[in-house]
Amino acid sequence: MKALSDQQSYEGGPYSGYDPYGQQRTPGNWAPPPGQPQFPNPYADPYGAQQGTPQQWQGQTWDTQNHARVPVAEEPYQQAPAPQPVQEPEAEPGYGPSTLAGNARITDAQRARLEGRSPVIEPGIQPAALTALLGALLAVAAPLGSYALVVPLVLLQAVTAAGWFRLNGMWPARQGIALAFLGGLVADAAVLAAGREQAPVAILGPLGIWVLLALVLQLRSHASPDERMYGLMATVASSALAILATGYLGASPAAVSVGAAAVAVAVLIRALPLPTPVSVIVSLLAAAAAGFAVGGLTDLGTQGAYLGAGAAVCALIGHRVASYDYPSRFVHFTAGVALPLAAAAPAVWLLGRVFT
Repeated sequence: MKALSDQQSYEGGPYSGYDPYGQQRTPGNWAPPPGQPQFPNPYADPYGAQQGTPQQWQGQTWDTQNHARVPVAEEPYQQAPAPQPVQEPEAEPGYGPSTLAGNARITDAQRARLEGRSPVIEPGIQPAALTALLGALLAVAAPLGSYALVVPLVLLQAVTAAGWFRLNGMWPARQGIALAFLGGLVADAAVLAAGREQAPVAILGPLGIWVLLALVLQLRSHASPDERMYGLMATVASSALAILATGYLGASPAAVSVGAAAVAVAVLIRALPLPTPVSVIVSLLAAAAAGFAVGGLTDLGTQGAYLGAGAAVCALIGHRVASYDYPSRFVHFTAGVALPLAAAAPAVWLLGRVFT
């Protein structure tokens, strides 16, 4: 009884409302003793009055069996599908100059490499027509005298100097082009001053001097060593071709007429759409026939056929050089026009001395 009274006195004492662990009273039924202020119990159950009825959840449920699946975003590093090949519209049969036909994103030379064909693109009929026109001017001007022959020869040397630099991918190269063209003019003046009999000396002299000038020009350049070497080789080769073209002035008028006519015919035949071996053979035969025909009008006679064939061989070599590896339209209308005639000049001079 004493213990029960002690417990009741303890519960009714000043600390009877303090239950730190909530073990003796239910939070929802707690009330302060009489005479004390009514403070809300922060731990009281607001739904204690409704404990007798089961709670109905009105919000969304997290039941994984009935919950709709949320779509997951695709991985940002998902492998892209392989690109589909683009259907290109068909070009006409065959391939012309790279700037006139074909896809703008791939050159004809690159397409030829992909297809297993040769990447060489020949100049075509238009540059060949210009070559034939320039050759006809040389053939007609030769009997009129050296000073008449100089006019188409200077044009040939200018186109040769510019075309060789462009063929080597060097553009603009004003100093090199001007130096090579000036070398041709100096050689022309030397041959006109010394005469045809002294033509070899008048041609080789400027050629040696221009090689030294090209060396000095490249030594003064501030470009890298590789670029200076490329510039030196291009300048020397361009100067040599422009100066060697002066051989038309040193050759006899009959040899110039026969050789220039043969080159004109050979280049035109070579531009026809024929297989390469057939085109080369037909070009040489046509050049020999043209040399025979023109030689019959001069002192060469039937020897003109041999001179025409020899000049045509050199011209076809120059034509092949102008077709080498990714040529552009500008290359075709400069180097493609001039190189066949410039390359044939030494043969015209040499064979002209042999047959006359």
